[in-house]
Amino acid sequence: MNAATVRSLLVRGMLAGLAAGLLALAVAYFLGEPRVDSAIAYEDAHSHEHGMEIVSRSMQSTGGLATGVLVYGVAFGGIAALAYCFALGRIGRFGPRASALLLSAAGLLAVYLVPFLKYPANPPSVGDPETIGKRTTLYFLMMVLSVLLAIATVILGKRLAPRLGNWNATLAAGAFFVLTIGLAYAFLPAINEVPKDFSATLLWQFRLAALAIQLTLWTAFGLVFGLLSERVLSPRAATAEKQEAGRRATPVPH
Repeated sequence: MNAATVRSLLVRGMLAGLAAGLLALAVAYFLGEPRVDSAIAYEDAHSHEHGMEIVSRSMQSTGGLATGVLVYGVAFGGIAALAYCFALGRIGRFGPRASALLLSAAGLLAVYLVPFLKYPANPPSVGDPETIGKRTTLYFLMMVLSVLLAIATVILGKRLAPRLGNWNATLAAGAFFVLTIGLAYAFLPAINEVPKDFSATLLWQFRLAALAIQLTLWTAFGLVFGLLSERVLSPRAATAEKQEAGRRATPVPH
């Protein structure tokens, strides 16, 4: 893969990340923000300190949210596109679209879902402000471990495939990943700072909303980037598919 192709995929990855960010923004606004408002209301009701609000809540939930999600989407898309350039052809004989979807599924699992199960997202008013550094460090440590173990799992599966066959090698590599992640879960310290009177329903809904945002982001990116990357890597196949779709849409005269 030459530099021009990598550059083209990088640009398309950032565009796909922007498109995915727009969809994730809609999910965050309609599912996440109402739960954040409820958590803030709980915090205000139980706090005796009322500091001056530097940025209004309405700005946070609109302009601030949009800026954060869209900038994150573009950056995420660029990084994922570079990972795609490295992984293409090394994870099996898959086409551009299938490779993009596989990369998105693996990224969702390793980068978000595995760390989330150990250290799930919490709304405002949950967590001691004095432990935020410790909690952030543990979360990123879990994420790095998850990504490294996912890469090791792929390498292990490829090396076992000639001896065990693809199916058995996949099962063995998957068992390795589950076992090592389980050990990481066991040895890393647990954190539970949820107030006793905090609504369990609100906490559950907030975490589901956080999961839905990431699921939307990764899935949309995989679909959009798969389409865009195919036009770069397999232009003839993409053109033929477009022409076939046009013929199907054109009515046949009688």
